Amino acid sequence: MPEQQHVHEYRTTIKDSGDPGYVNRLLVATPSTGLVRMEWVQARYGQVIPVNWSQVQLVQWINSFIPLRYQVADAQNLIVREVVSKDFEWLLLVEHDTMLPPDAFIRFNKYIREKQVPVVSGLYYTRSQPSEPLVFRGRGVSFYGDWKLGDEVWCDGVPTGCLLIHTSILRTMWDESPEYMVGQDLTRRVFETPRNLWYDPESHQFNVSVGTSDLDWCNRVISGNFLAKAGWPKYQKKKYPFLVDTNIFCRHINVDGVQFP
Repeated sequence: MPEQQHVHEYRTTIKDSGDPGYVNRLLVATPSTGLVRMEWVQARYGQVIPVNWSQVQLVQWINSFIPLRYQVADAQNLIVREVVSKDFEWLLLVEHDTMLPPDAFIRFNKYIREKQVPVVSGLYYTRSQPSEPLVFRGRGVSFYGDWKLGDEVWCDGVPTGCLLIHTSILRTMWDESPEYMVGQDLTRRVFETPRNLWYDPESHQFNVSVGTSDLDWCNRVISGNFLAKAGWPKYQKKKYPFLVDTNIFCRHINVDGVQFP
């Protein structure tokens, strides 16, 4: 009688619970060309982390070989797609040339916990000489300078270099924004870099409208009543609905390591 062989089958079973291990509270996102200064890396990843802090990081690369397809606004729209689809509560945009102070997350955590202000910007300046603060009340009237360091300043225009946004605003804008392709990715045009040319038949003149995606976004939030639509009617009624916390004093840095101001 032949000897009976016992074959023991080896199996490995992996079962994913579907739990990512974090609470979808804050997405920290950086539009980037892929080139950053070491000083920026130290400022970004040397942050003091608040206790029991939940964050997820996203770097949206801007393809420098195809700049027309990956402008800053396009990278921002891919980030918005991520924050909306993953149902994050807040988005913190940190651009790759904006250096955070060491306690930035601690200070932003205050606004996240209190849930009283939907849009909060850090303070930083232009990369120029002289370097001027990116704090705006009105358009075409230069920067707003009637404040001192440490103040909380209300504005109608803020940059996106260090900007905390409650996702309810972005989700509402997402629902009302047209779809378009960024390379092979389908997203929506929440942010847009204005570059418009039109002819006025009455004046027989051509008109040009250009600018940056951050101020265009601020204009759209206000004019489109998106604060009210997102459940922040108090701020929709304010002339200056966006907050700049000058305690979150950032530095602007260029590729040569020069910091501004």
